[in-house]
Amino acid sequence: MNEKNEKVIPLYDVIILGTGPAGLQAAIHVARKKARVLVLGRPESSSLYKAHIENYCCVPGVKTGEELLLTGMQQAEYFGAELLQEDVVTTASLQDDAYQVTTESGKTYSAYALIISTGVTRQGLGLKGEKDLVGRGISYCVDCDANFYRDAVVAVVGDGSAAAHGAVTLSKIAKKVTLITKDLKVSPALKEELEKGNVIMAAGCKVKELRGTDKLDAVVLSDGTELSLDGLFIEKGAKGAMELTAFLGVGLDPEKFTYIVTDRKQATNIAGIYAAGDICGPPLQMAKAVGEGCVAGLSAGSFALKRRREETQAG
Repeated sequence: MNEKNEKVIPLYDVIILGTGPAGLQAAIHVARKKARVLVLGRPESSSLYKAHIENYCCVPGVKTGEELLLTGMQQAEYFGAELLQEDVVTTASLQDDAYQVTTESGKTYSAYALIISTGVTRQGLGLKGEKDLVGRGISYCVDCDANFYRDAVVAVVGDGSAAAHGAVTLSKIAKKVTLITKDLKVSPALKEELEKGNVIMAAGCKVKELRGTDKLDAVVLSDGTELSLDGLFIEKGAKGAMELTAFLGVGLDPEKFTYIVTDRKQATNIAGIYAAGDICGPPLQMAKAVGEGCVAGLSAGSFALKRRREETQAG
């Protein structure tokens, strides 16, 4: 609470949480409206950072996620956005019609509008060496990276439809596909697709160990089996929206409470709060994130500038 009952005057019009493609595209559009915008986050925290992109319109060839993000940051700064590489926002609240966020370092910032574009944290295996092998044999997105494993030997880990669909997709691209699952829970129709795709089932198993230094070479399963692999796709779903939205009352999808619900303007159920990118749900693709970031930036910028004019006139 504001102990002195002094009105909070926002230093920024819009604060954007996240420096992935959604957050950076939003920043570009907010800044081009001549609104004051602060972007919080580290590019290396984005799931795009270690990815390779070849399916983004008008960008030929294969680009690294790091390259694309650094270019996006330069663009946002060129148009006037302020970028601060603070990794975590620990609290967020509404104070006197201004949104305040406090970062991990204890710094507090305020704005008329927020854009949540923090992405989602992929559910990994929690094994030694896993983070080091991301982008070097380990992927968390079949739709994103399948084409990099054409005619390769791969495996998918997971118990739900995301893993099963991923295995079916890979069966049309890779030379050999194994689905590693402890307890597969999918429809009979999807099981039939797995059979048609000649997907090998490693049922009742989980990955116990990853092998490889510069790249993934093999995995060891809980039954002692060792699989030599070119790639391992971890498709266990995603998490990430719950913690931050709990502070603000932002609505999540009613089925899994995993993703933020928005309208066509990327507005949430809370006035002045917008969301874009992976945190709004699948498909978890750069093209979708950029498009939603554009809409969120335009919407939040207009909302904030209107609020600022009202404050000035009332002032």
